[in-house]
Amino acid sequence: MNPSIEATADFPPAARVRSGADYKQVFDQAKRVSHPLLALHWRRAETPARLGLAVSRKVDTRAVVRNRIKRVIRDRFRHVRHQLAGGDYVIVARAAAAKAGNAELGEAFVQVLRRAGALPVPEASGKMLAFGNNPPTSPDKPAPSAG
Repeated sequence: MNPSIEATADFPPAARVRSGADYKQVFDQAKRVSHPLLALHWRRAETPARLGLAVSRKVDTRAVVRNRIKRVIRDRFRHVRHQLAGGDYVIVARAAAAKAGNAELGEAFVQVLRRAGALPVPEASGKMLAFGNNPPTSPDKPAPSAG
């Protein structure tokens, strides 16, 4: 495997919200953004981004389903962590997450990060498409006049 990819996609203990006190701080002081599949609680800080997960038995009684949800979100976090603003991110899964596919869960995670302002929106391609009935103009031809 490529060492540069491994280095950017790691999830060391320092990148995890671990203690109950840390979770309490995030839940008490965080900005909240929701999605039908999950809710994001983000407490901004100058420290590197850390992830915490809360997937209760209310989401699904089967541990294998709860663990799949956590695994998918952790994987997506590893890939976007270097782009995230500093702070603690706690994801709370909702019941609908149990029925969602892996790609859908990962996309929902990215969407809540973007809506919170923690993850930059990808830049547009720079190519503008023609819209409506206005034909594209070229430098050789003048633009059509109205009237």
